[in-house]
Amino acid sequence: MILVAGGTGTLGRETVARLTAAGHEVRVLTRDATHVAAPGAEVAIGDVQEPSTLAAAVKGASAVISAVHGFLGGRGAGPEEVDHQGNRNLVRAAAEAGVEHFVLLSVLDARPDHPMSLHRAKYAAEQYLHASSMSWIVLRPSSYVETWIDIVGGKVASGGPALVFGRADNPINFVSVQDVATIAERALTDPALRGQTIEVPGPDNLTMEQLALRLGANKIRHIPRGVLQFLSTTLPPWAPAFARQTRAALVMDTTDMTADPSALLVQFPDISWHPATEIAMQYRAASGSAPGK
Repeated sequence: MILVAGGTGTLGRETVARLTAAGHEVRVLTRDATHVAAPGAEVAIGDVQEPSTLAAAVKGASAVISAVHGFLGGRGAGPEEVDHQGNRNLVRAAAEAGVEHFVLLSVLDARPDHPMSLHRAKYAAEQYLHASSMSWIVLRPSSYVETWIDIVGGKVASGGPALVFGRADNPINFVSVQDVATIAERALTDPALRGQTIEVPGPDNLTMEQLALRLGANKIRHIPRGVLQFLSTTLPPWAPAFARQTRAALVMDTTDMTADPSALLVQFPDISWHPATEIAMQYRAASGSAPGK
């Protein structure tokens, strides 16, 4: 039995679908059973922030994949509460239940001094997992292109403008959740990967403006850096999730977010990768967006 925490999110759904299709017994940890759209998967109602709900979820599991994140969470449910403390709770419960193997979905460039709270929290969770009694693998993907297509191109199909942050001319590495899910499945089945922290960048680096154009945007709306800075510093007491997003957008517009995937391509030569450009063009074709300028 494989427990997938965060199995109702963008990456989690893709991972659960692949695991069930491959014949694995899968259990999805969720706070709301109506969010599970995976035929054949068991459902465990629980929350990584509530340790008392986790014993039943991990019971009988041989492996756990944690794809939880609190980046979009509000007050009391952000990265520190979910990605750090929540993962600590899940690691502890899994070890106490005799789970053999734990796969943690972290984030590229996770480190204790990163300007994004998500990266700091993921790094802290990594350290806690390393000290556990279980075998482990940490996967560090870059930004999910599917997530940013929804943000940048949400109004493009209806003729509206693409939404980009700052100057949008800073190259960013994007990876598809399809490829991350493939490696997550490998992390369960290939013992040679155990004990590794694997960086998972995608095949290409694009600016937000380039992503918008590949989505077929004829108009692009920029949110200036000054506005992002103002919102990120004034909103936390009232809208912490939105403040967190604007702070992340500012970092992504001003910090080197590129990555070189060559080592990953060598390590997994048999994977057919999905470049961000390809995913964006597929979205444009499916939505009927007009060609970009």
